Amino acid sequence: MRTDADGRTSLIKDSQEVTDVQYRRFAAFIEEKSGIVLGAGKQYLVNSRLSSLLSKFNIQTVDELINRAMEETPNNKIQEEVIDAMTTNETLWFRDTYPYTALENTILPELAKRAKYPVRIWSAACSSGQEPYSIAMIVQEQLGKMLHVDPKQTQIIGTDLSPEMLTTCRLGQYDVHALSRGLSAERKAKFFKPCHKPNMMQIDPRVKSMVEFRPMNLLGSYALMGKFDVIFCRNVLIYFSNEVKADILRKLTMCLNPGGYLILGSTETLVGVSDKYEMMRCNPGIIYRLKPQKYAFL
Repeated sequence: MRTDADGRTSLIKDSQEVTDVQYRRFAAFIEEKSGIVLGAGKQYLVNSRLSSLLSKFNIQTVDELINRAMEETPNNKIQEEVIDAMTTNETLWFRDTYPYTALENTILPELAKRAKYPVRIWSAACSSGQEPYSIAMIVQEQLGKMLHVDPKQTQIIGTDLSPEMLTTCRLGQYDVHALSRGLSAERKAKFFKPCHKPNMMQIDPRVKSMVEFRPMNLLGSYALMGKFDVIFCRNVLIYFSNEVKADILRKLTMCLNPGGYLILGSTETLVGVSDKYEMMRCNPGIIYRLKPQKYAFL
């Protein structure tokens, strides 16, 4: 056991830790594959996320694991799982609250007023599915209100780079710990039921059927995504370089209908990045609305 400069305690043996030279090679590899910038001094993150893969692949050191992951061979399972481990981020139900309040009280009523159907919502980098399923729950809750939202006329797409995360999303099964993070007792009782696995619960079929999950790398093409009325791209852009971030925002903008909404993470902003949006304060929180006029993109 050892403690690093930031006070983090690690159970990884020194011989298993990534060397400085290897870390720099690996950081460049991860940026090339996923766009994520690790930055200096994040060896502890690499060690903690990759150490669990050593026994799985019968590999002795993190350095060796990285070497195997960087081999460009067909169907490199080690590469796939290493990228999964480094790009999977924590998530929770109804994170930060205000995006879902804005969706419920501002966005969906405005789209209904315009008779905008079908309503298309994209949850980009959806991780283990809590965000798109939270969106679907909001839509379901509108059924008992004056705003008549038809789930059959609401298309929710969740995308992620990780095949493992997409498998979790499609199963729609979550353990007690995951369900305790951001989900009220009322919504848990309303939208989940026990399943055959111990300490696991299954999301309601009405909610599950509303969301389609697709594999997607935000560095790639968005041509097959179509146009959306709302895009959630939350707590993702902070991991990219400014150049990659600008390119992702450009492509996201091209996927929004005029007057559509872009919802970023609570620490992310378009200020100084794009002038194509008007900022809307939610008190607390901010969302962005694409200005109605159409833009020509190079």
